[in-house]
Amino acid sequence: MAGTASMSINEMREFASFEAGEQRYIKRALDIGLGRHDAFKLWARDEDENTEIRRQYIAYQELKALRDVIPQDDTLEPITVFVGRLMRIAAFDLGQEKLTSFSAFRFLYERLLGADVRPWLPSVFCSAAALPQIRPDHRKTLLQSLSEAAATAPGWSTREPNFYPEYVEVAEAA
Repeated sequence: MAGTASMSINEMREFASFEAGEQRYIKRALDIGLGRHDAFKLWARDEDENTEIRRQYIAYQELKALRDVIPQDDTLEPITVFVGRLMRIAAFDLGQEKLTSFSAFRFLYERLLGADVRPWLPSVFCSAAALPQIRPDHRKTLLQSLSEAAATAPGWSTREPNFYPEYVEVAEAA
């Protein structure tokens, strides 16, 4: 029990280290990707955000199916389908320019897809970040955020995330 609480606190600290815009995007993405809340009602402040949310709902349509096909072995056939689909979704997220680091990307995708996706995240992140659709200066920021340790990790934790940040309504001053 104490170990779980400690891990949750570490996850909360990591989330708190992200920029405010990253935090907002992650919470909104989790609402959309996990079907937690109506993102239009919670997150849309104007028509542009309504459009962004609609596009994100469309981009995330394949997430549920991807959860069931995360490759568990070294055979190439499932990798082709899985990585291609995941890279398309990742390219959408990175193209929004709300996520500015691998850490924020990893944090989001561990929650969208579960712990089994961890080994695939560095390669998917690098591939999506290197696409020509990503502005060159943003591409540079993203690729430089991937540490050598994350890129060359010999293994990954199978522990599922505990902390899933959610929308918190700001109380109006009386």
